[in-house]
Amino acid sequence: MVLGKVKSFTVNYDCLNDSNVPVFSSGDSVSGRVIIEVTGEIRVKSLNIHAKGFAKVRWTESRNAGSNTAYTQNYTEEVEYLNHSDILIGHERDEDNSEESLTTLHSGRHEYAFSLELPQTPLATSFEGKHGSVRYWVKAELHRPWLLPMKVKKEFTVFEHIDINTPLLLSPQAGTKDKTLCCWFCTSGPISLSAKIERKGYTPGESIQIFAEIENCSSRMVVPKAAVYQTQTFYAKGKMKEVKQLVANLRGESLSSGKTETWSGKMLKIPPVSPSILDCNVIRVEYSLMVYVDIPGAMNLSLNLPLVIGTIPLHPFGSRTSSVSSQCSMTMNWLGMSLPERPEAPPSYAEIVTEEHRRTGHELAATRDEFEGPLFAYIQEFRFQPPPLYSEIDPNPDQVSGTGERRPDTCPSR
Repeated sequence: MVLGKVKSFTVNYDCLNDSNVPVFSSGDSVSGRVIIEVTGEIRVKSLNIHAKGFAKVRWTESRNAGSNTAYTQNYTEEVEYLNHSDILIGHERDEDNSEESLTTLHSGRHEYAFSLELPQTPLATSFEGKHGSVRYWVKAELHRPWLLPMKVKKEFTVFEHIDINTPLLLSPQAGTKDKTLCCWFCTSGPISLSAKIERKGYTPGESIQIFAEIENCSSRMVVPKAAVYQTQTFYAKGKMKEVKQLVANLRGESLSSGKTETWSGKMLKIPPVSPSILDCNVIRVEYSLMVYVDIPGAMNLSLNLPLVIGTIPLHPFGSRTSSVSSQCSMTMNWLGMSLPERPEAPPSYAEIVTEEHRRTGHELAATRDEFEGPLFAYIQEFRFQPPPLYSEIDPNPDQVSGTGERRPDTCPSR
């Protein structure tokens, strides 16, 4: 009997989204099929799948041990997030090659479904960095008697969701800095920088509105700029390795001496980037917005505002931005109302308290005097009396000036 051949051996996922990209989160069910296409007839001992997820870091550093001795130090570390195995055909005993333990696959296409649950605990988001990565995959192994096993591996993406609709990520970020340039014994005026963004959390594709003011009192021409940076930090054996990469940037107008530039919501768009990774023990991915002044011949004046790149975008309703804008709109409407040229006078005493009220008050005082004594009658007598006339002239000037002491609320310069 002529044995057939395996024409194709693949792993396909049942995608949960419309883009047909296998993307999952912690607690999701990962399902798919192992597809075997054969020509002729083959005997199979077993078909297994192994699902794994790891965060791994690795880098090397050269060390000197003496004048003529050098060696390379390796730094490696890994964290396991997923480890699952399942048997789709056959059994675990590889040494059993009897005919009864073999499964025959006839010519054609064969599909074997699999399913597994991702852990409910937080998982690290899939990531590819310079000195490490976070990867998840399913590997299928086809074992046949007297032949080397066939293996195929296919990765899938995991996103650990970050919702930017939280008070911490909706809070504004701001800062102020200034710098004075010195050249030998000469000191020029300062360069000042103030910057603010309306929140800390953003998602890829959003634009950051930058509000900034740059004042150049120095004698040099300076250029205000802004950039978003991604910082990758890798940890292994008590050491760390950091890589900083530019994500997006913009440039303002050159600023000559004595000039000021204001950014009233200058837009900087965030390109498609990996979300922040903040809970992994070996890899950390962070973002920051740097607003800085490029000073020729000197260190730049810069402000770093932290960012978090999330996966759940800003809600259109109930967000802080819409709330602030609505409050601002209401304030502007209120300020836009015309005020009268002369303020309206308050109502007179006679308009509020009529003669009938006063007469009734006196009668009530006389009646209740029999029960509550003369004190209540005294209070009621003055209940509807007009207030004393207001005057800016002190009726008793001698009581203050005669002491020779200055009043504490009087300005000495007046």
